Amino acid sequence: QMQLADSGGGLVQPGGSLRLSCAASGFTLNYYAIGWFRQAPGREREGVLCIDAGDNIKYYTDSVKGRFTISRDKQKDTANLQMNSLKPEDTAVYHCATHFGTACPRDYRLLELEGQGTLVTVSS
Repeated sequence: QMQLADSGGGLVQPGGSLRLSCAASGFTLNYYAIGWFRQAPGREREGVLCIDAGDNIKYYTDSVKGRFTISRDKQKDTANLQMNSLKPEDTAVYHCATHFGTACPRDYRLLELEGQGTLVTVSS
């Protein structure tokens, strides 16, 4: 069964950093575009960013540019979301997702297979 597992969430103070990881079972994550989206309490889902099979990055929201980036650990077959300069408004459940394509879609909602989510709380 093909699944994604995201991990690494937790409580962090404003201005802090956190690194989320996405791993796959049942397929090789390195072959595909992997994106992250988030859902804050009481709010709609929001696309964050995506890395394609060529390691190019696409941002779905300007609010994280310059603070968040995504990279692959090809040996471990994971995709990692590095979040710096975190703000309280970044508090959300973060999910990694894929659509088994090599390019990042224009709409993050096309990333159909998603992980269970990992909670990031930014608070002092």
